[in-house]
Amino acid sequence: PVDKGGRVGIINEPITENNMLIDIDKLPKEGLHVSKDFEFLSLDLVEESAVFLEPAHADAHIQKVGEELMIKGTIRTRMSFVCCRCLTPFDFPVNSRFDLVYYPEELDIIKEELDEEDLDRMFYFNHKIDLRTVFLEQLNLTFPAKPLCREDCEGICAVCGEVIRESRCSCLVREPESPFSILKILKRD
Repeated sequence: PVDKGGRVGIINEPITENNMLIDIDKLPKEGLHVSKDFEFLSLDLVEESAVFLEPAHADAHIQKVGEELMIKGTIRTRMSFVCCRCLTPFDFPVNSRFDLVYYPEELDIIKEELDEEDLDRMFYFNHKIDLRTVFLEQLNLTFPAKPLCREDCEGICAVCGEVIRESRCSCLVREPESPFSILKILKRD
């Protein structure tokens, strides 16, 4: 591929198709550089409440070394998540690096039993790999398990339902009585 600037092996145009299937056998020896904006659907994400604020941009170098396929790059975007404590939307910038190695599916088929090291291996099939799927997977791996607007977010008041950090709540929340409080009474007697 040649980009508009005449550089060989670089792709710089926005993707319009649903996948970006690369034929591994046709990769140039020096590899292939990809620099693209991707329009992923929010439905493709593992975080249900996530919304893209700007397209995901991937820069990656793909190279075949022997039978292994090396993919090294970054993915950047800006997203909006909903805090799991106070339910307030917040910006979540993504700037993630990845360094991946894929093996041909034939290596997986040859073995009758998986070794522990095989559990971390990724495979390509039919000498092709869909880079769109690779980039989406890397994006999903950057998401927090529990999206929080701040580490010290106190959430929503259990009495009035207001967001506590906005200080609109003036409720006095009593600590729940300990099941051991009965022992204090017995001790007094």
